[in-house]
Amino acid sequence: METDGSVLIRAQQWLKGNFDEETRKAVGKLIDTNPAELTDSFYRDLEFGTGGLRGIMGVGTNRMNKYTVGMATQGLANYLKMMFPDLHPVKMAISHDSRNNSKFFARIVAEVLSANGFRVYLFDDLRPTPELSFAIRQLGCQSGVMVTASHNPKEYNGYKAYWVDGAQMVAPHDENVISEVQKITTIDDVKWTGIPANIVSIGEEIDRLYLDRVVALSLSPEVIRRQKNLKIVYTPLHGCGRKLVPDVLARFGFENIHMVPEQAIADGNFPTVHSPNPEEHDALDMAINLAEKLHADLVMATDPDADRVGIAIRDRHQRMILLNGNQTAAILFYYILNRWKGLGKMKGNEFIVSTIVTTKLLSEIASSFGVKYFECLTGFKYIADVIRQHEGTLEFIVGGEESYGYLIGDFVRDKDAVSACAMIAETAAWMADQGKTLFDLLLEIYREYGFFKEGLISVTRKGKSGAEEIQQMMVDYRNSPPLSINNSRVVRINDFLLQKTTEVSTGIQIPVNLPKSNVLQFILDDGSIVSVRPSGTEPKIKFYFGVRERLSGSDDFEPCEKRLDQKISDIIASMKLR
Repeated sequence: METDGSVLIRAQQWLKGNFDEETRKAVGKLIDTNPAELTDSFYRDLEFGTGGLRGIMGVGTNRMNKYTVGMATQGLANYLKMMFPDLHPVKMAISHDSRNNSKFFARIVAEVLSANGFRVYLFDDLRPTPELSFAIRQLGCQSGVMVTASHNPKEYNGYKAYWVDGAQMVAPHDENVISEVQKITTIDDVKWTGIPANIVSIGEEIDRLYLDRVVALSLSPEVIRRQKNLKIVYTPLHGCGRKLVPDVLARFGFENIHMVPEQAIADGNFPTVHSPNPEEHDALDMAINLAEKLHADLVMATDPDADRVGIAIRDRHQRMILLNGNQTAAILFYYILNRWKGLGKMKGNEFIVSTIVTTKLLSEIASSFGVKYFECLTGFKYIADVIRQHEGTLEFIVGGEESYGYLIGDFVRDKDAVSACAMIAETAAWMADQGKTLFDLLLEIYREYGFFKEGLISVTRKGKSGAEEIQQMMVDYRNSPPLSINNSRVVRINDFLLQKTTEVSTGIQIPVNLPKSNVLQFILDDGSIVSVRPSGTEPKIKFYFGVRERLSGSDDFEPCEKRLDQKISDIIASMKLR
């Protein structure tokens, strides 16, 4: 394979100047021996997207390394100086997860920011993403950075950029930061020499304040006292959940907690799992095996930065089954709203938030409790934005999305697996106190509101050509949308990029009052929903499927689930996605 001339020129720039010797040698080796890898490493700049940075680690302009991290951070610093010109110093909080190089990158970020005259609050060790969000608010910071690539494979790293309210940036700040980052065209534009006096180490004192707020969320402390021996298995999947999740469960009052020992070790190679993603069934295998040995009631697993949680529960046959993110959300939302009502906390101005690709069951639950329901674009920063918009007028209770992220209360402004683990365990204790299980609660919800079942498949396309193919798929779906899917007419198309809803039979168009996003949604005549969305952080395009049916009773659960699963499979086949 012959290297493109422009790529070679870009790569050769890294053989001179102020790049370190190790980097130069690595680039030289790519030039001499691996033209394909060289092209992927240098064909573009690593994009600072609306959520921050994320990419494969290595040398090159399209890789996560100290130079791309430093340049992105300088751009972020320049924007913050513009936004807070009279504030001296601008304050930042920085944390990191357990990934390879996360601590190193966090230090680079801290040094660049300190060199720019900022006061930097740097966590002394790995901490969960939600605690970083909390720290920004608690310490009165103007921004923050969490070094993580979430659940991506071990080759990846990245960082999320936060705003003054502890939420990831939304318009106009996200796009404005991108513009400033793009102006940093050379490493010589970066202030690299950190000022140690500007970097303040933080840790246990923030832990205590954060955990106090999480414990205050508890709605049934007397139930936990009776059910304190509920047997719980927890795994942090080698991530930073090990730092706080066992502590918060103990502080809630649970005394029978078992952490998977092999996965309690922070390790960026994630040696016991194919992927440290609680959405992946295999990631929970070791925890489920331990649960079977211990006859545990509940399994919970958090991703490396502890902002998402996956769970396994026992069905009516005492088999451990995995719940998807929508099912966990339904259980959690129902419990919290039920207890708020039972405790007389409802004043009529409460609301919950979810996303356009999350189960519509949450809307039904909210309606039944007289709680307002808001729907936003995919991504937790949009949930946080809804909270911000209604701050001071409405009271936020809970938010969540299908990708295993949940938030209870508003003292954090990103998804929070620490508080979610505690409240899921409390929900299990609440049911156990009635002689029932979480599975019984799920059945009760389905009987009351209908059996909602969702599915998701991702189509991955790697490299430059893959990114182009994904974009073309969206162009084709937008320009030539399907007239029917699985023999059911497409009756409505929601186009969140063009911000319009089209009634197919009449051609009538209605504006969509949400920010622009490259997402298409097809509503079928039989009530099924198909959503198509390119990932903003990974080289893949995602297809979300939602189907529903009435559930006549507990005995109908398995047959009904099979029918709904088959319907999703038929939709996938009709769209030729497999």
